[in-house]
Amino acid sequence: MSAGTAKLNVTVAEVKPINDLVTRFKFVRTGGGDLPTFSGGAHTVVEMQDGDITRLNAYSLMSNPADRGAYTISVRRDDEGRGGSKFMHSQVKEGMEMVISNPVNLFSLDLRAKKHLMLAGGIGITPFMAQMHQLTMMGGQFELHYSVRNASLGTYAEELKAKYPGKVHIYHDDQDEAIDLNTLIATQPLGTHVYVCGPKGMINWVHGTAEDMGWPREAVHSEEFLAPASGKPFEVKLAVSGKVIQVGEHQSLLEAIEAAGVDAPYLCRGGACGQCETNVVGYDGKFLHYDHWLDDEQKAGGKHIMPCVSRFEGKTLVLDR
Repeated sequence: MSAGTAKLNVTVAEVKPINDLVTRFKFVRTGGGDLPTFSGGAHTVVEMQDGDITRLNAYSLMSNPADRGAYTISVRRDDEGRGGSKFMHSQVKEGMEMVISNPVNLFSLDLRAKKHLMLAGGIGITPFMAQMHQLTMMGGQFELHYSVRNASLGTYAEELKAKYPGKVHIYHDDQDEAIDLNTLIATQPLGTHVYVCGPKGMINWVHGTAEDMGWPREAVHSEEFLAPASGKPFEVKLAVSGKVIQVGEHQSLLEAIEAAGVDAPYLCRGGACGQCETNVVGYDGKFLHYDHWLDDEQKAGGKHIMPCVSRFEGKTLVLDR
């Protein structure tokens, strides 16, 4: 099932710049009424009509899960990206009507945990804001360690320190402040779960350190949505529908399939959930795998591709769609 099959018509109630790179957007249901419930760590997929291309980008919900009157997201502008974040920053205005998906949670809290240790980098702070709301209502134990480039780009850092005194710790790269991950992990009480959201390097660092220190994999959780990469245009044949489609330089394979009128499942559109995994019928060329889902053996085998983020270079690619 595609997250996109369950859509919500919303109106932009607020557009608020937070710093030089990040802007906050608040959505309310068009015509009034409550929005569907969600839990901390959930995301929504925002539809953007960017010229003749419909972009669908996933953003973490950062608002209080108990407040069904509005959803709030924050978007970091990426001037080197394909245009989704720039569209949000330059084109989306208060009062504008948009379409978003029902919330989906691929980064939920494990409520069996005795304590929740949260590690954030940059815009990766947003899912933790909803999770901290949820844990506060539940009386759950947590602490947040948040690494930012500098104070001016510390999105919501001072707000969080004031709201959760003693539980939020901020580290500034420009002051050579760094999370002492080994000590932090080694001193956690039994039953603690670790959550990390941020750049790929940070996620790998946390997973690797926890594994080296003997932490069970099921106690370490992470989330990273990848932006689809741009690349050379290529042609794809869809074996089931019989269609031949062109994938543009700044268009994902998933977007091209959808533009051809073929339904394709997805949840995250960022290479993490596995929902859009597609069988390869045949090919003559090479795959450019960018996802987190397929393992190295599957990527080398040439039998599967994640069309949300991965690409292809060569003469022939035939998919089971």
